[in-house]
Amino acid sequence: MKAIDKANSFLKKYRHAWVLLYFLIYMPWFVYLERRTNVRHYMIHSPIDNHIPFIEYFIVPYLLWFVFIAVTVAYFLIKDKWGFYRLCAFLFSGMTVFLIICTIFPNALNLRPTVFPRDNVFTDLVKMIYKADTPTNVLPSIHVFNSLGACIAISHSNDLKKHRWIQISAYVLAGLIVLSTMFLKQHSVTDVIAAVTMACVIYPFVYVTADKKAPKLSQQPT
Repeated sequence: MKAIDKANSFLKKYRHAWVLLYFLIYMPWFVYLERRTNVRHYMIHSPIDNHIPFIEYFIVPYLLWFVFIAVTVAYFLIKDKWGFYRLCAFLFSGMTVFLIICTIFPNALNLRPTVFPRDNVFTDLVKMIYKADTPTNVLPSIHVFNSLGACIAISHSNDLKKHRWIQISAYVLAGLIVLSTMFLKQHSVTDVIAAVTMACVIYPFVYVTADKKAPKLSQQPT
């Protein structure tokens, strides 16, 4: 009975995790886009891409993105329900826009090197990423957008503002992740600009508007 009670208590305390069911929509949709055939992809390219070298060492921050986003979401899920809702609203809004864009505007890249300048463990990891992730559905970059979303959530956290080193570390890591998408030839500069633009558009709706409503809600009788 104690185990059942603990489980019920846990589910009740973190019932706001229900919003993560969004991935039951996102993942099948994304997999469909990755596997669909008989579509003509628009090739994304910027002249600046030609001047960006391939640097395999950026695979480290690129892979750390998965940890960064997971830890950030987990932190707000456990520590800050209101911050968790806002973070998810930001991330899921952008991810949905991304899916819609890639559905009606199939896009792809032709930037990946066919021959690597060096042979080491980092290039081996890049090869693994290339094999697992097709060079399609790249605009806007979710790696970039979600990194910005995590940083915004962290910057708005009253608790994390007390730990300045956490915020600075998050900003540095996010910056390296953004650079990694281009230095690994996973994304064009165009994808990065599109992700930043999308973040700027969504931000006011999720954070600015919510901040204005918060004082009014706090004054309502309970």
